[in-house]
Amino acid sequence: MIWPLIAGLILLALGGELLVRGSVGLARRLGVSPLLAGLVIVGFGTSTPELSTSVQAALAGSPGIAIGNVVGSNIANILFILGLSALVLPLAVNRAAFRRDALALGGSTLLCAAAILFGSLGRLSGALLVACLFAYVIWAYRAERAATDPEGQRHEAEAADTTPAIAAALPLALMVVAGLAAAIFGAGLLVDAAIVLAGNLGVSQSVIGLTVVAVGTSLPELIACLVAVARKHADVALGNIVGSNIYNVLGILGVTALIEPLSVPPEIAQFDIWVLLGVTALLLAQLRSGWTVSRAEGGLLLTLFIGYTAFLILR
Repeated sequence: MIWPLIAGLILLALGGELLVRGSVGLARRLGVSPLLAGLVIVGFGTSTPELSTSVQAALAGSPGIAIGNVVGSNIANILFILGLSALVLPLAVNRAAFRRDALALGGSTLLCAAAILFGSLGRLSGALLVACLFAYVIWAYRAERAATDPEGQRHEAEAADTTPAIAAALPLALMVVAGLAAAIFGAGLLVDAAIVLAGNLGVSQSVIGLTVVAVGTSLPELIACLVAVARKHADVALGNIVGSNIYNVLGILGVTALIEPLSVPPEIAQFDIWVLLGVTALLLAQLRSGWTVSRAEGGLLLTLFIGYTAFLILR
């Protein structure tokens, strides 16, 4: 049981990394702007593990894993990955740079909460979430193309951080194919192992989705943030988390519901979605207060993550 779980996590992380780097490299060869590559390709690419896992979990009749993966990934992105990144390098941000994306993050999280509190996610809800994602991408691209601003520079930096050294088209295309294959196969292994793990431990699939699966599928975001922090790109690290959370709730949850309607597990609606709303509000408050995430605030985020995870296990 444990080895398929580990293998699935490794394949998801490897697949997401190969897919992002190969796609960005091909985009450069095709003349796609760094702005568009950073905004769309990197954003979608780092969310591939979550998409593969949630779709396969939904098709396997495990909505607790499918929804828990998205909600748990967003919680882990803020509390664990952002907290760890801030401990390594305080994340100071230009106050104009995140105004639009912060608004989109808050709005998308509220929309996700409304859909979950409704009790089920049908194809109509999925279509609405996906439509909002497309509207956000078009809005962001047009705004950044119209004028060079901190947002555009950040998305271009995201693309630069993930551009591979390889320049030939064939190896880049093979990286994309290998990344997709690894992500899909890894997601299958992870979902099957997660279902077995939940049964063996006597816990709900939602708990496994919110913890093991959620943290595992967030590995590409963790890698991207640590690379950005190592290169002193604090704004890229923070932007990666903000963008990933927007893509997760609008894109991953939306596409999953379009493919397979989901019933919401009661424990997620009663507790975990409120945790997501709370930690999102906390992040926005930290950004607004001094426009930075300090080491002390990073430590607070990590402490909250440990406490939340312990509560889930005990629950």
